[in-house]
Amino acid sequence: MVLFTVIIGVILFLIGSSFSNNQSLSKFARPFKVGAVIAIAIGLMSSMFKQIDAGKVGVQSLYGNVQPDILESGLHVINPLLDITDFDIQTQNYTMSAVHSEGAQEGDDAIRVLSNDGLEVVIDLTVLYRVSPSESPKIYKQIGVDYIDKIVRPVTRTRIRDNAVYYDAVALYSTKRNEFQQRIYKSIEDDFKTRGLVLEQLLIRNINLPASVKLSIESKINAEQDAQKMTFILQKEKQEAERKRVEAQGIADYQRIISTGLSDKQLQYEQIKAQKELAASPNTKIIFMNGKGSAPVILSDK
Repeated sequence: MVLFTVIIGVILFLIGSSFSNNQSLSKFARPFKVGAVIAIAIGLMSSMFKQIDAGKVGVQSLYGNVQPDILESGLHVINPLLDITDFDIQTQNYTMSAVHSEGAQEGDDAIRVLSNDGLEVVIDLTVLYRVSPSESPKIYKQIGVDYIDKIVRPVTRTRIRDNAVYYDAVALYSTKRNEFQQRIYKSIEDDFKTRGLVLEQLLIRNINLPASVKLSIESKINAEQDAQKMTFILQKEKQEAERKRVEAQGIADYQRIISTGLSDKQLQYEQIKAQKELAASPNTKIIFMNGKGSAPVILSDK
């Protein structure tokens, strides 16, 4: 737009100059020249001011020579001959997924790797990163503005494949998942840093195993759950049996205490009390005592 305005101004100035040499058109020469000066001034003035939006920095270049200094967000007065390229320094994400509508690219963009045991594992991944502001001139000079396709995507996919070969498929899916994520994070972080990018987070969204391996794992999990259920049932039965044993033991102990706590004299006393009550009954006629401490014989007329 700036260049277009300047060109228009130059054209108007040339037309005005040509009119000056023509007596019949000389009266139009001055307006054309004034218009030319105004157009050129507007073009140059507008090119001297540059607005950098929040979350971005401006990289300056003059005839292909990249300047080391960057423009922070805000309004700047610059050399009108400078070319300013905006770089986004906010957190960006790049997703590679088997789900067609989730990835940065259309279609199945998941990462397919070979595990240590020779099985193909499919990994869905999201990379959170940002451009280091001070490194943006270096990125522009060495890589250009297309650093996503040149650095983020290929480096991430390559480092994941390089590190997946150290793990078995089942380990990647379960016990070694966090270890694998930390390992590839460190590897990718180092590569990004040398190229002016900052890796903020690496998210393994999903790991898909071959159908046969997944079925085997599910069968094992179901068997373990059944075993845990049976263990729980047996434990409950054992607790119930123990409760009943303690209850029976308590009853037996009670009966033993009662039977051993009554002496012979107490039993004889109870017999005498009972016999006395029988003797007082109007139906009782004769009582025979053997005299040796044994129980008397009571006869009734009934």
